[in-house]
Amino acid sequence: TLPMFHCNGWTYTWAVTLAGGTHVCLRRVEPALIFAAIAEHGVTHMCGAPVVLSMLIHAPADVRRPFDQKVKIATGGAAPPSTVISQMESMGFAVTHLYGLTESYGPSTVCLWQPGLDDLPLDEKAAFMARQGVQTPMIEEAAVMNPATMKPMPADGATMGELMLRGNTVMKGYLKNPSATDEAFAGGWFHTGDLAVMHQDGYVEIKDRAKDVIISGGENISSLEVEEVLYKHPSVMEAAVVARPDEKWGETPQAFVTLKPGVAAVTDRDIIAWCRGHLAHYKCPRYVTFGPLPKTSTGKIMKFDLREQAKAG
Repeated sequence: TLPMFHCNGWTYTWAVTLAGGTHVCLRRVEPALIFAAIAEHGVTHMCGAPVVLSMLIHAPADVRRPFDQKVKIATGGAAPPSTVISQMESMGFAVTHLYGLTESYGPSTVCLWQPGLDDLPLDEKAAFMARQGVQTPMIEEAAVMNPATMKPMPADGATMGELMLRGNTVMKGYLKNPSATDEAFAGGWFHTGDLAVMHQDGYVEIKDRAKDVIISGGENISSLEVEEVLYKHPSVMEAAVVARPDEKWGETPQAFVTLKPGVAAVTDRDIIAWCRGHLAHYKCPRYVTFGPLPKTSTGKIMKFDLREQAKAG
């Protein structure tokens, strides 16, 4: 459920072999094939982008297969909404959230389990599991820093800075591009470009990509915060939010939404009203576009394409 060409399948390719496990390979990532493999081969571990989780959640009842084992699934590549995590947990999957970049050789942090999580309501547990977590043993340090001063931000779960990494698994640089390398390693740390907060327990939580923050009337709007609300709408299967140019405010949020199969008609006014009931009004989308979302071969939503669509009106 994760292409082997992408960071070597997040190292499952050789880690499962090293552990003496059995690989179950698919030609296509389809819910029917995935559920069949889990049921027939006793799959216990798998990995995939949040879009794969969403496919399983919204699979038609006739392709789902019951299974007795708990299936541990690692997800990353994009921040999974807490709603997706809670729905996967209710289906018999144990979700582990990973974070990393190609420049840091795949997973660099992991949202490790903590005592007491099992006692929390499912929504609260899912919100914790949506954090990016703590650094893996291969990373020397993962810190939320002020990129201007290169000082750590307070671990208060609220003060935002840039997530930075250093360690032996971080790349040496970009091939034949010294200026980009110097910029990425300014101050001796690798700048991920992800805006995050550090919680008191040392867990990192990404709030947005720096390039995805929407600045409307001088106010910063986290696209991930708006997407989190959209995913909680009972008719929404997938959602992405980008900046749309606006003459008055500079930028304003535009939502791109894929509805669940078979749901009753939903209008842009319905989506906007839902957001206004859960967010400060200035954060709410003023425009909503319905339809399938463009994705890369690894399942990431192509926000660049959506930004171009938003610019075109």
